[in-house]
Amino acid sequence: MRFIHTADWHLGKLFGQRHMTEDQAYVLEELLALCRDVRPDALVLAGDVYDRAVPPPEAVALFNTVLTRLAEQGIKVLCIAGNHDSAVRLAFGAQLLQSSGVYIAGTLDAEAAPVVLSDAFGDVYFSLLPYGDPPHIRESFSLDETPSFDTALDVQIASSRAMIPQGARSVAVAHAFVIGGQTSESEHTLSVGGSDQVHADKFRPYNYTALGHLHAPQRAGAEQIRYAGSLLKYSFDESHQKKGVTLVDIDAAGAVSHTFYPLVPRHDVRIVRGKMAEIMSDEFDPLSHEDYICVELTDTDAVLAAHEKLRRVYPNLFLITRPNIHMGHSSNEVRNYERGKSDLHLFADFYAEMTTEKMTQEETEELTHIIDALEREERMQ
Repeated sequence: MRFIHTADWHLGKLFGQRHMTEDQAYVLEELLALCRDVRPDALVLAGDVYDRAVPPPEAVALFNTVLTRLAEQGIKVLCIAGNHDSAVRLAFGAQLLQSSGVYIAGTLDAEAAPVVLSDAFGDVYFSLLPYGDPPHIRESFSLDETPSFDTALDVQIASSRAMIPQGARSVAVAHAFVIGGQTSESEHTLSVGGSDQVHADKFRPYNYTALGHLHAPQRAGAEQIRYAGSLLKYSFDESHQKKGVTLVDIDAAGAVSHTFYPLVPRHDVRIVRGKMAEIMSDEFDPLSHEDYICVELTDTDAVLAAHEKLRRVYPNLFLITRPNIHMGHSSNEVRNYERGKSDLHLFADFYAEMTTEKMTQEETEELTHIIDALEREERMQ
């Protein structure tokens, strides 16, 4: 049995103020091309198909296109809802779609049977375990008390495994936060205080576990328990990560091998570090200036009109941080810089602190001119 494990597409995502639909369509073309090359039996999508419960129309249209083209290739699709998805909306038409080889587990169902796919060696059972918070698990499985996240997943797994024959090859598809996993800023926490974390041991009865939720590709307690990671980089702390999908093969005895296939985005997400004079140099950065950029200015002195100047070099500049600007500034000012306040707000703060005794008339007029220019730029954006 051969399948592609992917997760966390977040279709309809806004990164900064940039709609990512075109970037997602671009990289999904690569995924479809990979499917043609490696000819998997199935594609497993482990949750967070969309970025929000009510996705924009273009995101729904993109998902529809991808499903249609996978079905045309004869590739089965096994998909679950994640914490970002609306379970009910994602599950619309699920029974009808099964006739096309598309299996979507959106809402929780205590009676849901595993999806069974067959190869030359027999059947493989896929437990589709959509995301459910403890109150919904209690309601759906008629429990006496509200369970913890860890116990709630135990209940889902026990229900599904009761329908899997002893010794049969099996795969779990889940959307959860396994203890010890590497997190990213673009993920939404499932609860407060770490109570959302679950133990990896519960997945050991399966030959392979395809996880979603954490955006870094990684193992989760064992080689056969893995996160595929998100489709694209959705925050700057993910800039060092390689995004892609995992190709999984299960042999006749249930032994698993897996290979990570990177996907090359239309625009990479990068952090550029240096002083303003260095960054503005033609020889400073040989990589694509069309990437999505966070500039970390290491200057210790204020840099006037930094955003305006840097946009000439990096048209897709998203954010400027200034880790060394704290010299001579208050801790509140440092936090504002670290949050990536726009140049307009930073200049407004700076201007408000200055007095006519501290500034010459010429300096005051220069700052006023800069603020006016930034206000015009913000209105145009």
